[in-house]
Amino acid sequence: MSGEQTHKPQAETETAAGADDIETGADAVVRALENAGVEHLFGVQGGAIMPVYDALYHSEMRHITMAHEQGAAHAADAYGIVSGEPGVCMATSGPGATNLVTGIADANMDSDPMLALTGQVPTDFVGNDAFQETDTIGVTGPITKANVFADDSEAVGTDVGTAFALANRGRQGPTLVDLPKDVTKGDATEDPGAPELPDTYEPPETADPEAVSEAADVLAAADKPLILAGGGVIKAEASEELREFAIEHEIPVVTTMPGIGCFPEDHELSLEMAGMHGTGYANMAITMTDCMLAVGTRFDDRLTGGLESFAPDAEVIHVEIDPAEVSKNVEADYPLIGDAKAVTKQLATAMNRSPAADQWRKQCQEWKTEYPMDYAAPGDDPVKPQYVVERYDEFTDDDTIVTTGVGQHQMWACQYWTYKEPRTWVSSHGLGTMGYGVPAAIGAKLAAPEKDVVCFDGDGSFLMTCQELSVAVREDLDVTFVVLNNAAIGMVRQWQDAFFGERHMASEYPWIPEFDTLAEAFGARGFRIDTYEEADDVIQESLDHDGPSVVDVHIDPEENVYPMVPSGGDNGLFALSEDQL
Repeated sequence: MSGEQTHKPQAETETAAGADDIETGADAVVRALENAGVEHLFGVQGGAIMPVYDALYHSEMRHITMAHEQGAAHAADAYGIVSGEPGVCMATSGPGATNLVTGIADANMDSDPMLALTGQVPTDFVGNDAFQETDTIGVTGPITKANVFADDSEAVGTDVGTAFALANRGRQGPTLVDLPKDVTKGDATEDPGAPELPDTYEPPETADPEAVSEAADVLAAADKPLILAGGGVIKAEASEELREFAIEHEIPVVTTMPGIGCFPEDHELSLEMAGMHGTGYANMAITMTDCMLAVGTRFDDRLTGGLESFAPDAEVIHVEIDPAEVSKNVEADYPLIGDAKAVTKQLATAMNRSPAADQWRKQCQEWKTEYPMDYAAPGDDPVKPQYVVERYDEFTDDDTIVTTGVGQHQMWACQYWTYKEPRTWVSSHGLGTMGYGVPAAIGAKLAAPEKDVVCFDGDGSFLMTCQELSVAVREDLDVTFVVLNNAAIGMVRQWQDAFFGERHMASEYPWIPEFDTLAEAFGARGFRIDTYEEADDVIQESLDHDGPSVVDVHIDPEENVYPMVPSGGDNGLFALSEDQL
């Protein structure tokens, strides 16, 4: 099966514009994307966006028709995470645009680079409640880095190029261009050129040298130094610089969930992920550190727990490209405003000695021994989800990309897979969007076709977007979808057990499809795991299958995610079991 598009030869469409001609606003839109180096687009056709799709007919860009516009947005989001360049999604006006909203909001919360193009009714109809009209600019204003209503056929290509540039520079994020049908059908002749930022937009690069020097002195003098690495490290391509800095000065490293992969988790300095479901040793280090170098993080509540108990004795050095995030949640004693890569280099130059922290490093290792990430897995019990994640990790290469939905399976996937490289962990963090995993796996695979992609999903998340399996089959994408099936919205059920008197209201499924059979109906391979004895053979067979496969793993329905810090709680008082909550 081929995933390549087919086009009619130029001679068969004499009435269409030539591949090198710009005759309409839609042609200019397509040229702007080509000038930006876009290779893939994700979308769903429709009336108001149809002129742009018609202009795509002669383009070498590959359009992936998704089953639902939300899937298009998540696929574009994941494409941007893995590639580092904005993913592009497209939809028509009205419901097409509103179906993109969840994915746009997700990208906005996680600062992921993405460009959304939406069709709109002709400008003369705007405001008249025309068929499939929605105020897309009004709806998406709060969840985009920038959005624009295109009102000029000659300028629309430039609008698209500018939006692409804005999505990719400074603090990355989603942008949107709303495209009225008369604007994309209108006459245009100018090539929009390469994407350019507005003259008024100047994101900071390097931090103030005096502030860097002062922060370096404080860090060098610390007894209990700690690096907190966030998603901004990966987005700024600063992982190598941060690794070298941490290793040279022997400073332990914890990551936020979006920062997973920026520092190799098999290194002795790694304390892995901190926060609500972070490791016990990461949360102990955050609680006890006297100097925290936080790079590219916004200190969200899932990381900090109660702000008053977060790193209570630490002087905080905050490296951040967006000044609005500095001291918003956690007060920064030494704010360093600039790009994470550039500022980390500045700190490396300014550090004239390493902290004398032998005892601190020893303490961090003792916490690893005291609070190991282990679990009981009796052979006669139902399969533990942690075991499945660990075995898939062992059967795959270090650069394998993991995508997830949201819930218990997401936590097990980040806790029990050892991440060693950036851009190998693709998930929904700030918005917590169930259903993210399947379309994200499609976007990730197209961004990095040479890498294996494994999607860990829950039965609840999988049911929300499993229609995108049709896309994986049509495009012949070699992706393994692993459904950790406990017949429930597991994280909700866990919270109900802990905080709502075990009242399982609307969290359990009395009936659920056979996902392996469902996969076969879509044209994928279906597998099922019920016991430990069959696990390894099925895992290997699913990975060996050349094409999309779905593995329905019937896990222990009673298994919960620990460690756990209750919402707003003290990270240092994490629970290792329900009776400690």
